[in-house]
Amino acid sequence: MSDALPDETRLAAEIDRLKAEFPKTRELYREVCALLFFRFGVTPTANRLYQLVKRGSMSTPTQVLGEFWAELREKSRVRIAHPDLPADLGEAAGELVATLWTRASAAAAGSLDVLRDEVELRRIEAQQSVVVARDELGRVETALEQRTAALLAAQVEVRELDKAQAEEHAARQTGEAEIGRLKDEVVARDRELTKVREGFSRDLEKLRESAERAEERLRASEKRALLEIDRERGAAAKLQKELDEATKRADRREADHRSVVEGLQAQLGDARHQGGVLQGRLDAVEAANVTLQQQLAAARGDDARPARAKAAPARPTAAPALTRALRSAATPGRSRRASATPASPATEDKPVVRRKRG
Repeated sequence: MSDALPDETRLAAEIDRLKAEFPKTRELYREVCALLFFRFGVTPTANRLYQLVKRGSMSTPTQVLGEFWAELREKSRVRIAHPDLPADLGEAAGELVATLWTRASAAAAGSLDVLRDEVELRRIEAQQSVVVARDELGRVETALEQRTAALLAAQVEVRELDKAQAEEHAARQTGEAEIGRLKDEVVARDRELTKVREGFSRDLEKLRESAERAEERLRASEKRALLEIDRERGAAAKLQKELDEATKRADRREADHRSVVEGLQAQLGDARHQGGVLQGRLDAVEAANVTLQQQLAAARGDDARPARAKAAPARPTAAPALTRALRSAATPGRSRRASATPASPATEDKPVVRRKRG
């Protein structure tokens, strides 16, 4: 987690740790110089050291810094001691080794820079993670506050439930007492119910016996009813047969009546025809009679008129009598009284058909 913190924060943490490990001021300054140069890659200065440590006077970090650079140069110098090598060759070899060490240090510093860049990227990612974590922490705190409020509400509800439970306990005790009383009542009612069941069983047995007797009477009544129905069916069949026969007789009578009516209608037509013929003849006879009378009156002289006038009234009376006879013969209704009046020529040609009575 310390790698993810900013450099200043990590540096302050390391200095606090060094202050606890090195109580002496000069040793503390020397360790801070090494920390800045080797750990953080920062060139230490006297002011920087004093700002970080804040111990002693201003000369103390200056002296410690000079000793640090001298010791660093002395340690960076390489000496190659060999008895067979000349002095100048030994110095050249030492310079070569120093150069190699310097280049190696530069390469290490480059690697350290790359590592620092990676650490910086990780630090930035860590900062973003910290921001996200802070947001998440805010949400968690909000949820925690909500849950705290819910917990308080739940505590209030629990208190109310405890109160309700106490009330329910009292009510339960009252209910148990009521249940005991009801159980006693149930026992008493069970006893009464047992008595009622016994009486009901006896009554039920009596009702069964009555029902059996009623069923027997019902069966007998059904048998009698079936017999009555059979007799009624026979009588109905007989009546239906008689009705069919009466219908047939009525049909025959209707046919006979229809034939009689048709015959009477034919006779009526014939009688009307004969009446028309007779009426024509009567008209011709009357005309001839008038003509004869006129001729007779013209043929007689004026001298014989008084004698003929006395004898003439007997002849004209014959013509009206003949006319009445012809008209009575032409009347259709008089053909029915043929036995009382003389038969006319029309009635003598066809017999009178009498209507039959059923």
